[in-house]
Amino acid sequence: MTARPLLTALVLAAAASAATGSLARDDLSEADRVRVEAVTQPAADFSKAEPFEAMPGGKATTRKTRDANALSHPSANLSFEDQQLFLVGNGLFRKEWVSAPSSTQASDGLGPLFNARACQSCHIKDGRGHAPASAEDDAISLLVRVSLPPDESQQSAIDAGLMVAVSEPTYGLQIQDFAVAGLPAEGKVEITYETVPVELAGGEVVELRKPTLSIGNPGFGALAHGAMLSARIAPTMSGMGLLEAIHPYDIMALADPDDADGDGISGRPNMIGDGAGGLTIGRFGWKAIQPTVEVQTAHAFAGDMGLSTPVLPDHWGDCSDAEAPCRTLPHGAQARLGNEEVPRELLDLVVFYSENLALPARTHSEEPQVLRGKRLFCGAGCAACHTPKFVTSREARHEAHRFQLIWPYTDLLLHDMGADLADGRPEGRATGREWRTPPLWGIGAASRVSAEAGFLHDGRARTLKEAILWHGGEAQSARDAFANANKADRDALIQFLESL
Repeated sequence: MTARPLLTALVLAAAASAATGSLARDDLSEADRVRVEAVTQPAADFSKAEPFEAMPGGKATTRKTRDANALSHPSANLSFEDQQLFLVGNGLFRKEWVSAPSSTQASDGLGPLFNARACQSCHIKDGRGHAPASAEDDAISLLVRVSLPPDESQQSAIDAGLMVAVSEPTYGLQIQDFAVAGLPAEGKVEITYETVPVELAGGEVVELRKPTLSIGNPGFGALAHGAMLSARIAPTMSGMGLLEAIHPYDIMALADPDDADGDGISGRPNMIGDGAGGLTIGRFGWKAIQPTVEVQTAHAFAGDMGLSTPVLPDHWGDCSDAEAPCRTLPHGAQARLGNEEVPRELLDLVVFYSENLALPARTHSEEPQVLRGKRLFCGAGCAACHTPKFVTSREARHEAHRFQLIWPYTDLLLHDMGADLADGRPEGRATGREWRTPPLWGIGAASRVSAEAGFLHDGRARTLKEAILWHGGEAQSARDAFANANKADRDALIQFLESL
């Protein structure tokens, strides 16, 4: 069975199970199922906030101040012991790694090629990164994926979950724009912008910036012919464990790969390898190529910092055989600490930290202007992809994540976002025009956490208004509804987003 029919069969099976009322949520009793169906119904009354809407992360939601540290607090329902694990993980997330050999043996092994020295360097205060303002600026919290178009056999391997993309022969799957002493970086990420004015109803003009991406001064020769580049800013970290706790059935039930209902929305999951010969739902990354927080974290250690973990044990990260000098340099693994530069205990601590960064409580969900914006958000069709709420699995790995009503505003599915946002680079089963619906929870804190925070996959949008206006493809009608609304309605919709 080929990839598309297999995906359709999986989606149809989930839909049929939902239609017949069979227990697709195998973690729920019949009474629980009825409760979950009732509480996750779309909003119908916009005169007041829905019950528990102010708590986007359920009981894990933090009520601590919404300042520059708004996205850095632990889940509120952690035990005292788990809070201690979170704090240790926080220290590791902030730790700056150094190249080997070093006197600080528990912190060496950086690179030899890398994008950042610490997780926090990209995920600024656990929030989102930003694009360089000009070609001269360094891309500290933005990285560039690279790959070649797959041939037929390579596409079969991608469909089977054995790989997500075809490595560029020299530069692998990611451009590392920094290197340890004595080694050239793979290149300098250069982004230039073209101004694109857009006129909205009432005469307001918004100036969008259209990026052009290139790699200057390639350190190991020219990129292969046909190499595809895609810029990606670091996404916010909050709520990742809760996203992993969403039951697979609830994601599959939202998928409509062939737009059977004719609403113009054809979301589909990115089915990727589970590491055991099967397929599973991709949940993390801009194109949903990682299934769990652990795998996402291991890939960040390997690709962004060149550090080995039990999941990805290569000490030289993304260094290819064609970059021979890179692979001759010393690594930082210490036999007395473990076989990898980031041993299992340290990896688990960083994963635990990443899984338990809390969402801040909403403080304005009852305001009339916010409720007006919510009505417009739903009426324009935004909620067709940015699914407001789920109830997490009773069998989630962590107790703090179990059976929580959460409000992430995502379906975790891939959607065609049109030509203007296309990067032309497939990844897993995602095409060059498809992106995973990014969660919107916590987005109102973005500018407080980092004044430079960017939106969309490459950070081109400096404001939420710009981000909406770049939408196309399946989101074109929602984008047009926003552009054609009067200014008061547009302002209300933005105020709703800023309240999340």
